[in-house]
Amino acid sequence: MKIATWNINGVKARLDTVLAWLQEAEPEIACLQEIKSVDENFPREAIEELGYNVKTHGQKSFNGVALLSNRPLEDVQRGLPGDDSDEQARFIEGTVSTDNGVVRVGCLYLPNGNPLGTEKFPYKLGWMDRLIAHAKRRLDDEIPYLLLGDYNVIPDPMDAKNPENWGNDALFQPESRQKFRTLTHLGFTEAVRACTDAPETFTFWDYQAGAWQKNNGIRIDHILLSPQASDLMAGCGIDKHVRGWEKPSDHVPVWVNLAA
Repeated sequence: MKIATWNINGVKARLDTVLAWLQEAEPEIACLQEIKSVDENFPREAIEELGYNVKTHGQKSFNGVALLSNRPLEDVQRGLPGDDSDEQARFIEGTVSTDNGVVRVGCLYLPNGNPLGTEKFPYKLGWMDRLIAHAKRRLDDEIPYLLLGDYNVIPDPMDAKNPENWGNDALFQPESRQKFRTLTHLGFTEAVRACTDAPETFTFWDYQAGAWQKNNGIRIDHILLSPQASDLMAGCGIDKHVRGWEKPSDHVPVWVNLAA
């Protein structure tokens, strides 16, 4: 079972690219972030024609997440628990039944947190605290569970081409990185780093200053696996070539294969 995550940076602008990638990569489950669409305007028909069930948690012009699955999506939950006043559409999860049991998938678009010194950074850290609490509860279920998405966290200096340029950015602050480590230390396996320790393993290249052409990237899109999911991991990868397509997102898909 191939399960992927991709921040598409707007489904209206990127629909043809998304459809082309789905046809090429053929993931059984895909988690999309930053769809930038309310639920009723999401172009589900075009995706359903490829054989996917579609569940969304949308928001006009900002944020928004979606789950696509070629099997039925059950027990779908929209929104990250812990703050009923939070109206930002950044989390959706659901369960998929396989021939060998169930797999639960959480799709997240973690707050950016910039600029520092504003309310956006405390919101990011608070959101991460809620994610940690939710992840603890899900681990208690002792089923294969994955948390995939755009975490907006550069975990280590090796995850940036020029880490010195990120010292004043919320993505690379000690607090952000520590909370990411707290999350992984609950018992999750970080899929990409379990598969490779190669330098210059990136998932995001800015549109500015020729970042793609210079490979001036960062790694902020992550897949975390519960112990039960980690036991099933049969490989993972990053579809870097998609960044070179026409009208690309600034992120590329990241995926994991499970023997499920």
